[in-house]
Amino acid sequence: MVDKSTSRLLPREVEILDATLREGQQCRGVNFTLDARIKIAEELDELGVHFIEAGWPAASPKDRAIFEKLSEIGFKNSKVAAFTMTRRKDISAEKDPSLNEVIRCGVDVAVVVGKSWSLHVREVLKTTLEDNLQIVADSIQHLRDHGLEVIFDAEHFFDGYKEDPEYALSVLKAAEEAGARTLVLADTNGGCLPHEIAGMVAEVSERVRRPIGIHAHNDSGNAVANTLMAVVSGAAHAQVTVNGIGERTGNADLCQVVPNLELKLGIRTIKSGPEGLKKLTKLSNLVYEFSGIPRNKYQPYVGEYAFAHKAGLHIDAVIKNRRAYEHVDPELIGNNRLLTISDLSGRSALITSLSGLLEMELDKTSEELSRMLEELKQLGLRDVSLDDATGTISLIFLKHFKKYKPKFEILEWASLAGGGQDGPKAYGLVKVRIDDKVRVEGGEGVGPVHAIDVALRKALEQEYPELKKVKLIDYRVILPEAERDTASLVRVFIRFTNGSEIWTTTATSTNIIEASFDALIQGLDYYLQIRSLKPQEKK
Repeated sequence: MVDKSTSRLLPREVEILDATLREGQQCRGVNFTLDARIKIAEELDELGVHFIEAGWPAASPKDRAIFEKLSEIGFKNSKVAAFTMTRRKDISAEKDPSLNEVIRCGVDVAVVVGKSWSLHVREVLKTTLEDNLQIVADSIQHLRDHGLEVIFDAEHFFDGYKEDPEYALSVLKAAEEAGARTLVLADTNGGCLPHEIAGMVAEVSERVRRPIGIHAHNDSGNAVANTLMAVVSGAAHAQVTVNGIGERTGNADLCQVVPNLELKLGIRTIKSGPEGLKKLTKLSNLVYEFSGIPRNKYQPYVGEYAFAHKAGLHIDAVIKNRRAYEHVDPELIGNNRLLTISDLSGRSALITSLSGLLEMELDKTSEELSRMLEELKQLGLRDVSLDDATGTISLIFLKHFKKYKPKFEILEWASLAGGGQDGPKAYGLVKVRIDDKVRVEGGEGVGPVHAIDVALRKALEQEYPELKKVKLIDYRVILPEAERDTASLVRVFIRFTNGSEIWTTTATSTNIIEASFDALIQGLDYYLQIRSLKPQEKK
């Protein structure tokens, strides 16, 4: 809740400019394909951001190509903007290649970055303070003369304002007089703190006529906070990127800025409204996929674990009233609540998370539940991590409640890894009993675990052909001990899918092959157990 004195300053709406396709592309390790950039732009338009900064047309042929492709798409909510620097100091705006590439690319909006810190003017641009003012004005005027709206990004504004506030303001006024629609204050080094941003934005808002914007980098970990404080202090335009990707440590994260403004401050930011907010988690995952950056499962609002509860006290409370441990409803941003089963779990967590496996009401005081809780705690003492192991926990659950029916028994197994003329080889051998039948099968794979998987499936699929649908989609090995050597305790996690459902199993051993085989057996066993409890409808 914003206090009354602050709420008077808040705008009803804040423009959102998303710079993922330009700033995000500058993140080390990120290199979006042309198709990926088009798809991201389409999703941003669906979300309803005001501007999509698609790239810098003078920077590369790849950036020019994106504007050609986007011009063929009829966006319904967003305007496509092109980025450029001000003209070079030694040529006129009419002859500047960067400015003219923006004109040629056919956009209606240009984002022009110019120097506002006297240090940069003298030591980087190598010109006079007066000449820089003229450079800013000429560049904006040239684009305005060709019918473009201009958003002026005052680079390093806050650092410049600290050292020479009157000169930094004179740069904004030069941009304003030349016709810039919005004056964006950039914390380019990302070193400012929220209280500094708030004070300077409030002061600047009193000295200029055009709307103020904010462009925050995250080098001090304050990009989102700085963006919010800028809005509270008078800014009506915010520049962000999806997942905060960008130069160095990144930019303000759209997936945090937008819901904070919408849900906490009541400020409209996207044109698609509440239904659009539900697309945030999907958008975040899409950008992670295209960027190749691993998903941050703990990311506020949109992370997989953003609404994951583990402690028994927390789970019991959130079941009774989600507001007890959740600041917003996860469904508002398209996310889900996760109740984590582990050695910290209580009875409420077990009942809520697992009772769906059985068509029965579970009693909190039942002996079966007590025994299961005790087994989970003992597994925790043995360093078995159950946080994501839905398959492993479900099997324990079924056994304690007498719903488990053995489908197969592993009698013996062996693994052999070696080499040959064609490179490394791995072979697996399993001996399996299914009812009264004993089968021995071998398999060859790219590694020991794969080879045993091949052999086990050969043995089981003859009796259980439905296992052909089950695929391994993730395999992780973790060495939890401080002294990690070849005899260390290892944890193995394997994630499976049948195309519509996903489950994970885990096992722990000093032998990586044994732990892997155990987790593999559990994954296939889980699928067979669940199918027998809830048989699929025949087509």
